[in-house]
Amino acid sequence: MRIRSKLCAVLAAAATVAAGLTTLVAAPADAVPATIPLKISNNSGRAGPAYIYNLGTNLATGQQGWADADGNFHAWPAGGNPPTPAPDASIAGPADGQSITVRMPKFSGRVYFSYGQKLVFKLTTGGLVQPAVQNQDDPNRNILFNWTEYTLNDSGLWINSTQVDMFSAPYAVGVQLADGSTKTTGHLKSGGYKGFFDALRGHSGGWSNLIQTASDGTVLRALAPTYGVEVGALPASAMDDYVNRVWSKYSSETLTVTPFGDQPNTKYYGKVSGNVMNFTDGGGTVVTSFQKPDSASIFGCAKLLDAPNDLVRGPISRTLCAGYNRSTLLTNSNQPDPNANGFYSDAVTNHYARLIHDRMADGKAYAFAFDDVGNHESLVHDGDPRQASITLDPFN
Repeated sequence: MRIRSKLCAVLAAAATVAAGLTTLVAAPADAVPATIPLKISNNSGRAGPAYIYNLGTNLATGQQGWADADGNFHAWPAGGNPPTPAPDASIAGPADGQSITVRMPKFSGRVYFSYGQKLVFKLTTGGLVQPAVQNQDDPNRNILFNWTEYTLNDSGLWINSTQVDMFSAPYAVGVQLADGSTKTTGHLKSGGYKGFFDALRGHSGGWSNLIQTASDGTVLRALAPTYGVEVGALPASAMDDYVNRVWSKYSSETLTVTPFGDQPNTKYYGKVSGNVMNFTDGGGTVVTSFQKPDSASIFGCAKLLDAPNDLVRGPISRTLCAGYNRSTLLTNSNQPDPNANGFYSDAVTNHYARLIHDRMADGKAYAFAFDDVGNHESLVHDGDPRQASITLDPFN
């Protein structure tokens, strides 16, 4: 099963989510039952049917599959080449103004929702083919849909809204605690949905090309810039000027990275030499090096900014990725920068992420893969969850 966001694999381990976060403390194994309720409320204002899909990996067996409304797991059958149709895993969603409650099993995966028609899923010999709407020929290209990511395991529930791949149908997520209180995130400010698209349309430099519309002109989504570069909608040079200035600065200065919020004495020191930024530890030993990144590497937090699941290169790379996307590397030589008021202030920045954060009610979002560096992500967690929630919000 293909999960693009870096979050799900990390949450499945219930360990440190990313740089800047402290290590999560596991709850007693008996604190979390086999399934918990998931309440889905439709406040979208849209007429017509909605469909829900709960797809992921069964954490007890490692099998990939889907859960029905009662929380029962169904493994995917074998796929083919070319891909074969997947079983219909849809659950009838709530009508506008209504709610339904289904059961959420111990999964790491996604809850999709679509409006008007069902999503198309297929199976290859390698597993599930998920929507990839940057491809004009993807069967889901003209369907209005979105998804949340979550992990429910013996240590609790992590559930987040995500814009790592696209900004589309608005929604929020939540978790109810044992004392009856709730934590929520993902709601937009009033006017935030339309405001985001209006602002993106008004931005020069190709950013408006990220918007995808239906044949009748209805807005469906905005692609994340990593896919904008991939399909040629956004110039591959979008971040070049900023990178060149970073390279110039740290040819003579030192960039200090403190990648773990709970380990302030663990620091690495970056210095540019030619086309490489070398990082040394406190003893002066080179621990990892990075080639000069391009826009695709920055927006995708991958390629030349690859972040393996280790304790050195990965954490440094996550911090660099956040610094480039938020354009804080020139204004603060100590990273990660904790001051969100200074994020995205350079003319060359990830404007997609800037506009999303600006329109979130709580300022939190997953607008790029490592937006959780410094705890700026739209994630809620509890070690003893009583109920999860997804609220389908209005398009205003």
